Amino acid sequence: MSHMPYRRRLIPALRKTITRHRLLFAAKTALAAGLAWWLAPYMPGPAAAYPYYAPLGALVSMHPTVADSAKHGLQSLAGLVLGIGMAFVVTSVADPNSFSVALVVGLGVLIGGLPRLGSGSEWIPMAALFVLVLGGSNAEGFSFGYVLQMALGVTVGFAVNWLVIPPLHLDDIDPAISGHQGALSRQLKDMARAMEESWPPDHEAWASRSDDLSLTAAGVRTAVHQAELSAKANPRSRRLATRLPGDLAGLRTLERLTFHVQDITDVLASAIWEKDAGTVIPDALVGCLSDALESTALVIDHWRDGESDELGTLLTEAKDSISALSDAVAEAAAGQSPVNAPASVAMSLRRILTVVLSAE
Repeated sequence: MSHMPYRRRLIPALRKTITRHRLLFAAKTALAAGLAWWLAPYMPGPAAAYPYYAPLGALVSMHPTVADSAKHGLQSLAGLVLGIGMAFVVTSVADPNSFSVALVVGLGVLIGGLPRLGSGSEWIPMAALFVLVLGGSNAEGFSFGYVLQMALGVTVGFAVNWLVIPPLHLDDIDPAISGHQGALSRQLKDMARAMEESWPPDHEAWASRSDDLSLTAAGVRTAVHQAELSAKANPRSRRLATRLPGDLAGLRTLERLTFHVQDITDVLASAIWEKDAGTVIPDALVGCLSDALESTALVIDHWRDGESDELGTLLTEAKDSISALSDAVAEAAAGQSPVNAPASVAMSLRRILTVVLSAE
């Protein structure tokens, strides 16, 4: 029985980890390593004596996108060549000892700080150390075999990633956009309900949710960026080309909507809990404000549904409720009531509708 809580946590974690994409990537990596090992003995000269570096090169070059495979593979080879060259300089004046080992590692880490080396920076001290310690009297042959077998592995890894179902990261975009769209709508609805509660509202979780909105927006950006990256050098990218412009437009729309919803959140939180901030909501405006928030939330809910008639109806209702709020603000201002906060919210809600309309 004591193992049940661990099992309940483990099973969802495994389901999240062992995805279709992950299984395919693992199979392709295994295939690339196996092919590299099979080809390694056919390398010319002394390179055939170091077959174990070929699957290592394949492993280094395997990344979730074709573009990353090429980029990291080439960077690793560049770092390898730099490290080997540095090791040859050191071995020409010193034998392997504590000082020379420390010297090549220190210099390798230092040179690894050069710009644009990327993942190749990690290979400079490693390659130099291998040549110095393992090369011995056959440093030249070892270095030749090391570079050639790693290059073979990198080539095989890239070829497998490019030829065998090259990945297109499309599956995460729609859930990310829908999730953030729902978060924005929920935020407006929660604020609408808070306006109708006893004052100050009992439920204030929405007031501290601005950072959560930023995180879900970042998730959308990451999903779209990964899809964009996966299209580079990808023979299946035609499929992505037809939908990526729409996804990028959706991302820009969400970012603009997020800005306005966060602004409304800050204004209302200030009006409710910061007594000396000069942001007050007169009692006469609370009902209109709640209606405007709720109707705008419904617009965001149906923004991407593609049902233009329903969205048009919701937009009309939201415009009417925001106009009612603006009229109430004007009436309250004529009565000398402070209206900075509700006026600011009304402006943000109008801008939300403008963003949605421009996205159609």
